[in-house]
Amino acid sequence: MATDDVAQLADSLAKTGVEDGELSYKGQGRKLDDAQSVEEMVKEIQDFEGLQALRLEGNTVGVEAARAIAKALETKSALKRCYWSDMFTGRLRSEIPPALNSLGDALMLAGARLTVLDLSDNAFGPDGVKGIENLLKSSTCYTLQELRLNNCGMGIGGGKILAAALIYNHKKSSAEGSPFSLKVFVAGRNRLENDGATALAQAFKLIGSMEEVHMPQNGINHAGVTALAEAMQHNPGLRILNLNDNTFTEKGAIAMAQALKHLRSIQVINFGDCLVRPEGAKAIAASVSEGLPILKELNLSYGEITEDAALVVAQAVKDKDQLEKLDLNGNCIGEDGCRALKVAMEAMNMSELLGSLSDDEGEPEDDDDDDEDEDDDEEEDDDEEDVDEEEVEEEEEEEEEEESTGNKFSTPQSAPRPPEVSSFLSFPSPDKLLKLGPTRALLIEQQVAKKSPLLLVCYSSVENSVCKDVFPLADGLLRKAFTSSSFQGYSFVSSLLVLLGLIKSEDKVKPVIVVPGHLQALEHVVRQDYFPKESVAVLEAFMSRNNKTLEPCGNAKNNLQSTLQRVRSQS
Repeated sequence: MATDDVAQLADSLAKTGVEDGELSYKGQGRKLDDAQSVEEMVKEIQDFEGLQALRLEGNTVGVEAARAIAKALETKSALKRCYWSDMFTGRLRSEIPPALNSLGDALMLAGARLTVLDLSDNAFGPDGVKGIENLLKSSTCYTLQELRLNNCGMGIGGGKILAAALIYNHKKSSAEGSPFSLKVFVAGRNRLENDGATALAQAFKLIGSMEEVHMPQNGINHAGVTALAEAMQHNPGLRILNLNDNTFTEKGAIAMAQALKHLRSIQVINFGDCLVRPEGAKAIAASVSEGLPILKELNLSYGEITEDAALVVAQAVKDKDQLEKLDLNGNCIGEDGCRALKVAMEAMNMSELLGSLSDDEGEPEDDDDDDEDEDDDEEEDDDEEDVDEEEVEEEEEEEEEEESTGNKFSTPQSAPRPPEVSSFLSFPSPDKLLKLGPTRALLIEQQVAKKSPLLLVCYSSVENSVCKDVFPLADGLLRKAFTSSSFQGYSFVSSLLVLLGLIKSEDKVKPVIVVPGHLQALEHVVRQDYFPKESVAVLEAFMSRNNKTLEPCGNAKNNLQSTLQRVRSQS
C-alpha cells in the first residue's frame, strides 16, 4: 500500500474513531438534514464488517438523514451498542419520533440484539418515548443490559409508557425462555414525579436484575420513593443507587432504609439533597450498620441532618473497610457538631474519608411556636409523671397490705416484683435501688430486657454511698447490650449526649437533670473493656465544651474529663 493511501486510511480512522467493532462520529457537530448530507456516513456504515457499536452523539440528525442511516443499518445484525445521545439538537420535537422509529425499525429488521441503548440529552418528551416503544418491546431489546435516558424530559406520561414497554419486554422474553435482564437504568432530570417513578418501580420489581439505578432530579416525593424502595428489595444485585435531589422526607427515607437491608451488594448510595432529615438519616444508618459489607460511598449531604443524627451515621460506617467517602456536607450539624464529627471519624481512623463540611448550614433554629408547644408538652408530662408516681406508690402500698394480711394471691418474697422495679426505672433514687434487695441486678435486667437495652447511666441519679451497687448493674446491662447482635451500639453515644443535654434531638427528647452520680457512673463505664473506644473521643470532645447542664457537677465533670483523656491516650 502506498504511503499516501496509508495516511488517508489513518486520517479516516481518526475521524470516525474505529475501535473494536465501533464506528464513531462522536462530537463532530455535523448538521445532518437529508440523505445527501449522510452519503459518506452511510457508505462507511455499509462497508463496516462486523459493526458492533455506532456512536452518533454530538451531531444533529433530521428525519430524512435518520431514514438514510437506518437503511444502512438494516443488514447490521451484529450491532449491539447504540450511543445516540445528544443527536437532535436544534430539531423540532415533532421530528424526533419519526427519526427514532426509522432507526428502531432498521434494528429490528436486521435482527440485532442490543446490549446498550443510550438516548440521553435528547429532550424528546413523552412523544420521543413513543418513538422507541416498539423497539423496547421487540426481541432486539430482550438482551438489553443498559438503558440510558438521562435528561430527556419524559415526564409522567413518558415514564408510564417506558415502564409498560419494559414490563411487556420482560413478559415476552420470559415466555421465550430468555428473561429480560436489564442491569443499568439511567433517567435523571426527566420530571417523572411520583406517578412516573411508581410505574417504573413496578417494572424494576418484575425485572429483578438491576445493578445500577440513577434517577436524580425527578421531583419524586415520599410516595414515589417508597414505591422505588419496595422495588429495590427485589433487586439483590444492586450496586449503585442514585436518587440525588428528590424529596424523601422521613417517610421515604425510612422506607428506603428498610430496602437497604436487602441489598448486601450495594457499593454506592447517593441520597444527597434528598431531605432525609434526622430520623431518616438514623434509619439509614441502622441499615448501614447492620449490613452493606462492601459499601464504598454514602452521600447524605444537604438533608437537614442535625448533629445527633450525623454522629449516628458516622458510627454506622465504622466497620466498613471498603468505604471511600462519607458525604455529610450542607446539613445542619453546627460548628461544634462538625468538630465532634471529625473527632469521631478520626477516632475510627477514617478522618480522610469524611468529605468537606464547608457548606454546613449550622444548628437549626428553634421556632417560637415549637418552644410554646414544648412548654405545653412539658407541663402535660409533669402532670402525667405525678399521676404515674402516685399510681405506682398506691400499687406498692396495696401489695404490702396484701402481704401483711396473708392474702393467698400475694407475691412471694423471692419472686420479681415489677411495680417496685418500674418505680425505680421511672423515678430513680438511692432508696428505691437499695429497696430492691440483693437480687436487684436480676430484677432490673429482666425489666430492661422486656423493652430495650436502656442506659442505666442516664437514669441512675445516685450518691457516692450507693455507687458500689450501681456499677455492677451498669456493667451487667451494658456488657450484655454491647455484645447483643440486636443492640444498635452506633447510636449509643448520640442518645447519651441527648439525654445529658449536650446536643439537641430532633425528637425533642427531654434531657435528664444531670447530677454528679450520672458522671460518676459514666466515668466507671468508659474504663470498661466493653465500652467502644471510638466513642471515648466523641465524649471527650463534648465534655470539653462549656455547658450549663454540667455546671452543678463540678469535680465529677473534671474527673470524667481526665478519665476520658487517659483512656483515649491508652487506646
